[in-house]
Amino acid sequence: MTKPQVPAAHNVLRILTLLSNTDAPISATRIQRELDLPRSTTYHLLHELEESGFVVRLDKPATYGLGLAAYQMAQAYTVQQPLVRATSKDMQRIAKLAGGSSHLSRLAGSEIVYLQEIRAPGTMSLLTEVGVRLPALTTASGRTMLSHLPEAELRTVFDASGERGKYRELKELIDTARDQGWASEHQEVSRGQESIAVTIVDHLARPAAALAVTFPVGKSREEKSRLIDALTNAATQISQRFFGNGLG
Repeated sequence: MTKPQVPAAHNVLRILTLLSNTDAPISATRIQRELDLPRSTTYHLLHELEESGFVVRLDKPATYGLGLAAYQMAQAYTVQQPLVRATSKDMQRIAKLAGGSSHLSRLAGSEIVYLQEIRAPGTMSLLTEVGVRLPALTTASGRTMLSHLPEAELRTVFDASGERGKYRELKELIDTARDQGWASEHQEVSRGQESIAVTIVDHLARPAAALAVTFPVGKSREEKSRLIDALTNAATQISQRFFGNGLG
């Protein structure tokens, strides 16, 4: 077996895997024994995992189990993969209608992560490939999802983004997105391109993902209106099918 180049990271993953395969919280001694780790290493890694929320320590008896952060990560995976499948046909249709690219993304702190991109034939390649992260505040997808957050969470995003100095300007754009039900950006991500995005909300009316389309600048108001309608209808139907509600 090849020796891991980053043993600490390797052992963290081993601990998480062990805890995920165990029916009940287990002691540090058992973790140390089953993974053949030094005692000091075991407690050091457990402390770091507990501090980050991936592990929780129970006092009576002194045992460890998976924490909230681990469950949130698992939930994100179980939600986003079916969402990719559920949105693919709508994204193909919208990309073709726009003569551009359609995107599915989710919030990750002060950023968005692209989960899916579908391009119409002949469309130029953009920055928005799967796995790419961009600042939420400067993208249409980010703004529409942020418009569904309570004020306290929105301020946290501003603090983490380093854009606190632009709070008033960007907050106005987010408020507009909340009022009209969609967000846009004009050549802020890619020169010569603009985007429109709507939110797919979950059963708690929180942003599960954003459905967006990017296209060359110059479309008429009527053409943009048709794209907004297509995005809104798709997001509403996806929200109904996936989360069992009528919010969009």
